[in-house]
Amino acid sequence: MGEIIDLTQTFEDGMPGFRMKAPDGTVRAFTASVRPFLTHAESAPNYGGKASFEITEVRFQTSIGTYLDAPRHRYPDATDIAGLPLSSLILDGIVIDGRGATPDRPLSVADLPPAPDLKNRAVLIQFGWDRHWGKETYFSYPYVDRAALAYLKDAGTRLFGVDALNADNPADLERPAHTWFLGAGIHIVENLRGLEALRGRRFRFYAIPLKVRDAAAFPVRAFAEVS
Repeated sequence: MGEIIDLTQTFEDGMPGFRMKAPDGTVRAFTASVRPFLTHAESAPNYGGKASFEITEVRFQTSIGTYLDAPRHRYPDATDIAGLPLSSLILDGIVIDGRGATPDRPLSVADLPPAPDLKNRAVLIQFGWDRHWGKETYFSYPYVDRAALAYLKDAGTRLFGVDALNADNPADLERPAHTWFLGAGIHIVENLRGLEALRGRRFRFYAIPLKVRDAAAFPVRAFAEVS
């Protein structure tokens, strides 16, 4: 086995998530709750004081942390998380250096490698935005422009990942990354971290969620095995 590199943000109580603003200006914030459902002290009497166990309760919206979008996230009758074959979640990967992009200067076709280098791969964009995780700056992020998204789709990309809050330009209401990619069966992983360790290296990318029926998205343990 080669070197294993963890690409996942830590899932924890009160973690940052999306902020969704409704037309009336109301903002809904996504987060997670992680707490003991049954503590060691509470369970010890069940075992005559000879053993004790903790059971954890976790509550969250599924689009939080480092997570995977299934086609159902965009299309109501499309495949859910449970329906995704594992073979579509374990792919040869490539990291594209997008550190020159900003919220005002998106990544363009000129920043991408030749199409043959992208075919059948997990294409992961390193904006370097994971350095802002947990800060207000994280909510204003760089993105890939429409022409570059079309280029990636036409090149045969199998999975698209970013180390930022969203794969799409927040001002583009069509949400082309989600609309085009998920419509073509190309999965999306958001909120990656640590991609700098993979630049210029050969690796297999893994993004494995629980097998959850009717889930449109779900957190993953994302990692790479470097060959």
